[in-house]
Amino acid sequence: MDILLNIAPVRPVFIWGAPGIGKSALVEEFSIEVGLECVSLLGSQLAPEDIIGIPQIRGNTSEFLPPKMIARDEPYVLFLDELNACSQEVQKAFYSLIYERRIGEYHLPEGSIVIGAGNRAQDSAIVKNMSSALINRMFHVQLKPDVKSWLTWAYTHGIHEWVTDYISQRPDHLFSEPPKTEEPFSTPRSWHMLSDALKEFGAGEKELSIETIRMLSYGSITASHAGMFAAYVKQLENKFLLTDIIKGDARWPDSPEDRDVLYFLAQSFRGRLLHDLPQQKAAMDKETQYLAHRAKALIKELAKINYELAQMVVAGDNDKTLPDWFMIEIVRDIPRLIELENKKNGKTA
Repeated sequence: MDILLNIAPVRPVFIWGAPGIGKSALVEEFSIEVGLECVSLLGSQLAPEDIIGIPQIRGNTSEFLPPKMIARDEPYVLFLDELNACSQEVQKAFYSLIYERRIGEYHLPEGSIVIGAGNRAQDSAIVKNMSSALINRMFHVQLKPDVKSWLTWAYTHGIHEWVTDYISQRPDHLFSEPPKTEEPFSTPRSWHMLSDALKEFGAGEKELSIETIRMLSYGSITASHAGMFAAYVKQLENKFLLTDIIKGDARWPDSPEDRDVLYFLAQSFRGRLLHDLPQQKAAMDKETQYLAHRAKALIKELAKINYELAQMVVAGDNDKTLPDWFMIEIVRDIPRLIELENKKNGKTA
């Protein structure tokens, strides 16, 4: 937002980002912030005459009359969405509009702002190469998902509490890169869509079957995220189960019908460790010392139920890793904890 507020009034800005990441919503918020109406044009659906207008004979000459939606008397924000999805001819029609804020003899009202946006080539979306002349006329910015900003927005825009609570626990699930196949994937927009679906079905006001929850989530977001979201909803009766497990007031669920809940809890446990454990052991306070101590025992208990999930807590399936000092202690202490447990149960190692 800071870039738009400071640069867009003096230079056209082009926003790059994956589908559903919030490009349109950002421009709408910007328009509200600066107090201007936002007029959106969808590049993939435009023809050149939609920009430059059509010729009209006036006496012995002709002139192009720009379309009504562009030719306005008051300043406004002109949002050229999917600009890099339009044809080369349409892109040419944008040149003077973007650089000089004019179309033929018509000039945008003083104070008007032009912003473009488009998907990236790797997004499996409709994308055409933009000419170097057009690229060079704009300031470019890459839009990336920001969980904190999205949650702040979500809390004030009525997003369903199940969605906001889940994303606060699994911030890494807010966005996933578009897949190569035709299937739903997680973006801020698709979580918003899931929220709308949950509200329409009365989620939270009346009891929904787990089959309905799974149907709604698998139709909106990435399949692996959908499965975990359904598991999260399933364990809502005991919303603070992970906290109770860490405290020692509850144990990992071990019945076959609760394996999806166990998977969700294990993933959330790893997320808790990644978030709370400091990179340097010397930076620990009493709370994180207790968490590190309990974590080793809980990983051992989880390994007895499902060894693969215990491995997932330690190793994970992404680029994020637990602190080195904790990993060293895991390697050192887990065998000792197992030995003590065996002695307590009268077994030999």
